[in-house]
Amino acid sequence: MTLIQRYLFRQISLPVLAACGSLAGIGILSQTLDQLEVIVERGQSVWVMLKLTLLAVPQLFAVILPIGLFVGALIALTRLQREQELTAASASGMSRWQMIEPAARLALAIAAVVLVTNVVVQPWAQRTSRAQAFEIRTDLAALLVEEGRFVQGPNGLTVYVQQIEQNGLLKNLFIHIEEGERVTTWDAAEARFGRIDGQPVLSMTEGSWQQYSASGVLQQLSFDGYVFPLGPYVSDDQRIRYKTADLWMSELFNPTPDLIRDTAPRAEMLAEAHARLSSPLYALAAMAMALTAILGGGFSRTGYGLRIAKASAAFLLVRIVGYAIVAASAWNGWLNLVQYLLPVAATAFALRLMFRTLKPPRAWGGAPLAWWRARFA
Repeated sequence: MTLIQRYLFRQISLPVLAACGSLAGIGILSQTLDQLEVIVERGQSVWVMLKLTLLAVPQLFAVILPIGLFVGALIALTRLQREQELTAASASGMSRWQMIEPAARLALAIAAVVLVTNVVVQPWAQRTSRAQAFEIRTDLAALLVEEGRFVQGPNGLTVYVQQIEQNGLLKNLFIHIEEGERVTTWDAAEARFGRIDGQPVLSMTEGSWQQYSASGVLQQLSFDGYVFPLGPYVSDDQRIRYKTADLWMSELFNPTPDLIRDTAPRAEMLAEAHARLSSPLYALAAMAMALTAILGGGFSRTGYGLRIAKASAAFLLVRIVGYAIVAASAWNGWLNLVQYLLPVAATAFALRLMFRTLKPPRAWGGAPLAWWRARFA
């Protein structure tokens, strides 16, 4: 790129990065509010909440980056046109293609980021997030204990813990089990969750055991240490179930019968795969529409509000229709081709409108009028 082109690239890139960063911040904030449940109800740490929040951001990039590119480009191009820097660049001998080349390079870079994110980063982040959420759901400490409350578990199990320390140590534990007419209770000064031979257990220290049988006999003993098996109270058939957003591209295009049975139909997976590959094209459409809004007409001292409003409405309409096509592609496979055609057509149409302004207006009547004037004038 020439010196002027590098200048234009910097002037457009900074507002685009700022707009994308602002939208990403809003997305992170919304995800943080959604993940507050893991702290309030699941007793997880702030780090786990932040981890789940950040892992959800890559899935939003396909939405955030094209919009941020469109908004940032409009801000930058409006300022450059208002200060007549684009007019000066044109007067210096730059062609229209040379003027839009920096913006096109930026759009291609954003499209490449979206593509890499959709193909590589998003499935990795989603699978990691799904595994973390599964671990939280099956966390015995979160399921069976809650500080200062009686928690009822399966098979007549009730657990109470007076205090839970940061290192996972349970203070003043009480366990109550009803099995028909037989009632068994444990109490311990301290306890900790663990595993022995792969089975979940609760290691208790300095406690006592009481059992009241149906015959009315009460048995009692004290212990320094006791390992309470939790296997009968934990389901062993739980496993991670992935969604289409969690799958790799190879799994979407060639799903196994197990994936089709547990995740989604094959047509829905194909729609997801083509949506990931086609969504980067909306970055190109966003930049083309932003350029058309500013460069698609003559210089205006009163501003470009009307042009910007038209371009914004057009981009919003194209993006909404794109989402509708993705949803419809799950039932009509031929619409997967339209997922690519729509942003490409929007880009081509916007560029056509922008370069049409360079052509001189044709005189009314064309060649017949010129012949008439030459013959009878």
